[in-house]
Amino acid sequence: MASSMETVEKIYKFGSSLPVPNVQVLSSKKLTEIPNQYIRPERETEPVQGDHLQLEFPTIDLSKLLDQRFSEEESKKLHIACQEWGFFHLINHGVGSELIEKIKRDVKEFFQLPLEVKEVHSQLPDSIEGYGQAFVVSQEQRLDWADKLALGVRPISSRRMRFWPTQPTSFRETIEQYSSELMKVTDSLLRVMAKNLGIDPDVLSDKFKDGMQMMRMNYYPLCPQADKALGHSPHSDASGLTILLQINEVQGLQIMKDNNWVPVTPLPESFVVNIGDVIESLSNGKYRSINHRCTVDPEKERLSIASFHSPGSDADIGPLPELVRDGVEVYYNNMSYGKFLHLFMSGKLDGKGHMQFIKKQKPSIAQPFLA
Repeated sequence: MASSMETVEKIYKFGSSLPVPNVQVLSSKKLTEIPNQYIRPERETEPVQGDHLQLEFPTIDLSKLLDQRFSEEESKKLHIACQEWGFFHLINHGVGSELIEKIKRDVKEFFQLPLEVKEVHSQLPDSIEGYGQAFVVSQEQRLDWADKLALGVRPISSRRMRFWPTQPTSFRETIEQYSSELMKVTDSLLRVMAKNLGIDPDVLSDKFKDGMQMMRMNYYPLCPQADKALGHSPHSDASGLTILLQINEVQGLQIMKDNNWVPVTPLPESFVVNIGDVIESLSNGKYRSINHRCTVDPEKERLSIASFHSPGSDADIGPLPELVRDGVEVYYNNMSYGKFLHLFMSGKLDGKGHMQFIKKQKPSIAQPFLA
């Protein structure tokens, strides 16, 4: 059995990122134009056209999912959201408002610290953890207008505490509490999803038992040329489920729906949950991960916390056997999650291009959204 130190050395060392300028510092210089590396030509060729779809964005009530009086109806809503959107607001999620306010406050305070204090927790060349950027693999690529802090939270034995801020003093304790609450939310959702897929809830839940949880705190400073920049490049998540907490109510998240970029309006006291690539593969494409991106604002900063929940690095993320019986066509290859994550982290973000690593073949007409 691997020792705790060996586990720490293996987990979350799936990729690395080149150092880039601190965007918060750039923003503080009151520039009228941003450096050329932050100019994204696609902002002109891919305008937002899905505003009309905002009102249709699904909202799921977790308290109803867990209440037998309402669970059947709410489960159907969840099933449709996972199939047709890949995203949904989650309300009445059971995470206390006091804890939510604590983590919002602590993350805000961290990003307000002097740069030299934050840089104590900077990424190392061999890791995706720490303060800095991600997916920067060449000096020539276009950059995101954002600074980030990524932490490997679970398994507990994988934690590298050098990356965990000690300022504010409550930060570590708050992350610990928040992590535990999100694990409960994730398990509840996975169990309902399993029922909706027609399988034993334990089958899907056990895939994530003792799995990985990473948190990424995102800071998007105000940007003088916001209409030409992106805070986060288009991508789908290489996780199983992602739970996003929007710290302030500045709109920035956009998802791809019906070939349109749809803005996701922040909903107070809610999470935004999205299906990741792992669930797409495990479900053999019945549920799908969706391209999404983040824009920035010319007058306001935006902050968020994304929590990524995945199986362990040794887990097989191919289609669940229960879903590919009786001659059902298999659309994905079997692969360990660690290998898939390494392949994902080794390149720059490119939509769902990384799914080529696990796609078995082009799907039939019956599943056009996988193409």
